[in-house]
Amino acid sequence: MVTASEERASRIAAEVPDPELPMLTLVDLGVLHGVEVTPEGAVVVRLTPTYAGCPAMAEMRAEVSSRLLAAGFADVRVITVLDPPWTTDRITDEGRRKLVEHGIAPPGPRNAPGPAATRAWLSLSVKPPEVPCPRCASADTEEISYFAATACTALRRCRTCREPFPHVKDLP
Repeated sequence: MVTASEERASRIAAEVPDPELPMLTLVDLGVLHGVEVTPEGAVVVRLTPTYAGCPAMAEMRAEVSSRLLAAGFADVRVITVLDPPWTTDRITDEGRRKLVEHGIAPPGPRNAPGPAATRAWLSLSVKPPEVPCPRCASADTEEISYFAATACTALRRCRTCREPFPHVKDLP
């Protein structure tokens, strides 16, 4: 059963923006794994980093804690959850829409949910993914660099409109 304070804490944590992609909330990015209030009144927030060692996690923890403490919750605990690992499938449809709106190509389409054992974690395919341009929607794009402003993004260029753009890499 979700209590009123748990619902309020969840709403506050859900509004925290990602420090690297501030147009996305932690919910849009799929980083917010859960919020609960213990019987003793402590708020426990679970965050899943986009990858182990993500430098943005410290900022996320601090911002979530700061907002919950400012809202009157006296005991806030932010826990890092590594299992199950984050994948780009956790980016919500709203998050994907916001990325395109800000000129960032989202990762490929979401995979159907299923047990991890049925997923292919390693692809030996050499065919690069098709990444449409977020500005003109042309499929004629090329990767310029595997890394862009953040480790989670690559830098691409559209051969049609000639504009460079970041792309959130696909992580299965």
